[in-house]
Amino acid sequence: MAANKGISLEEIKNENIDLEHMPVEEVFAQLQCSKEGLTSTEADKRLQIFGLNKLEEKKESKFLKFLGFMWNPLSWVMEIAAIMAIALANGEGKPPDWQDFVGIVVLLFINSTISFIEENNAGNAAAALMAGLAPKTKVLRDGRWSEQEAAILVPGDIVSIKLGDIIPADARLLEGDPLKIDQSALTGESMPVTKSPGDEVFSGSTCKQGEIEAVVIATGINTFFGKAAHLVDSTHSVGHFQKVLTAIGNFCICSIAVGIIIEIVVMYPIQHRKYRDGIDNLLVLLIGGIPIAMPTVLSVTMAIGSHRLSQQGAITKRMTAIEEMAGMDVLCSDKTGTLTLNKLTVDKNLIEIFAKDVDKEMAVLLGARASRVENQDAIDACIVGMLADPKEARAGITEVHFLPFNPVDKRTAITYIDNNGNWHRVSKGAPEQIVELCGLKEDVKKRVHSIIDKFAERGLRSLAVAQQIVPEKTKESAGGPWVFVGLLPLFDPPRHDSGETIRRALHLGVNVKMITGDQLAIGKETGRRLGMGTNMYPSSSLLGQHKDESIANIPVEELIEKADGFAGVFPGE
Repeated sequence: MAANKGISLEEIKNENIDLEHMPVEEVFAQLQCSKEGLTSTEADKRLQIFGLNKLEEKKESKFLKFLGFMWNPLSWVMEIAAIMAIALANGEGKPPDWQDFVGIVVLLFINSTISFIEENNAGNAAAALMAGLAPKTKVLRDGRWSEQEAAILVPGDIVSIKLGDIIPADARLLEGDPLKIDQSALTGESMPVTKSPGDEVFSGSTCKQGEIEAVVIATGINTFFGKAAHLVDSTHSVGHFQKVLTAIGNFCICSIAVGIIIEIVVMYPIQHRKYRDGIDNLLVLLIGGIPIAMPTVLSVTMAIGSHRLSQQGAITKRMTAIEEMAGMDVLCSDKTGTLTLNKLTVDKNLIEIFAKDVDKEMAVLLGARASRVENQDAIDACIVGMLADPKEARAGITEVHFLPFNPVDKRTAITYIDNNGNWHRVSKGAPEQIVELCGLKEDVKKRVHSIIDKFAERGLRSLAVAQQIVPEKTKESAGGPWVFVGLLPLFDPPRHDSGETIRRALHLGVNVKMITGDQLAIGKETGRRLGMGTNMYPSSSLLGQHKDESIANIPVEELIEKADGFAGVFPGE
């Protein structure tokens, strides 16, 4: 047991233990838990050690945030001028310079108020979105299953994962049938991946098929997704717009300081001016030496931009980002769901037909018949969605039996009766399985595999369809010979406006690069269809130890500048 090895939960929290790759039995030993789950008392203890299963939110004082908008070089000069107007310009029978003081203070507060209100509204909108995304999960505590907030999960908890669930934390799967997991939020992979018992599933991914139990191994900031978010949160780079404002402010401060020194030397020791006259002249230099209205004008301009963006559904958490975005020359964009729809479709123009008396529309219809019309996975939804009306998938037929997808057969099948009383069976699935099912001749096999390879080179996934007649008219019967109908190419299509947006960006001098977790071939095909180039590289060959020979001698900076994108990129890389 872990206790005998001297391993503590604190060491697990500090990532001294590799729970991702060791056998599941050893995971239970290291976490000092069992398949019966934790007790509430033990879970509370672990919650004190590991913290809540959510990303850390830094709370900041709104008052200090408001004052922060007055902490920059331009504001410093204005504040010095205000102090001089009220404190130093008081002498020789003349009252303080209230007009300048009030004017400067009003401008400072207008600038800070506008910026504060806009960014505060954006922060509230983002917080509301996050609150609506807080997931719940079924967890085994005290020997009973109950639905709880995902935030209370700790390493060692046993959770239940089923169709449609968002994985609440990093976990290792226990005994059961394999799952289909959608990891597109993490990797950009459009197709669900198969996860077998013992495999790790990541927080934030979605279960698309199956049901199984899992043991939690990491929560909150220690999850795969949490580590990536922490990297982004811990980056404190100063934006270009802020650098420009700082440079302007520093230049004004230096110029004014030199001018004040010269003016003091000339006015008092040489000209013997009166104290109040000298202070008034210094105020003129202070106020006239800075673009006193510039911060207010910039705040109002960016507030208008932020408001217009919000009308289009965008949230601007930092107003200076608007001006920084306007000055960018390279835009790095995700692929899945950003440039593409994150929705598989069939490229009808590339469908390959092998059966006689079957056209492309019929091949899609047969594929739809071999798909579920309810409780669909991504491929079922894709094929049925290609019909003019999803009801056509069952129109004119009577379903007798449906064989759902399983990782062994890697295909689905439906047995049905047509309007004439004849029995038929249609199957769709992995081309290798369908080819074997049909017993194709060697020359036909070669043609099928060459087409599959051609699709793969373009980043298209292949789905095969076959049909047979069932003369025995029973769902258990083997039926007649299977006929190989054809190959359907699956692809995550670009959004309808992506191509035009990229063309406009390129016309404006913005170089668009694709950053995706999907395969290189898929990235290149998307780039080809969008007109953004196909000069893309896998992240492993670019930044890893095994670089491609053709790019090994090219400096990384130059390669990044010339590349149209990178594939196989995971969060945190």
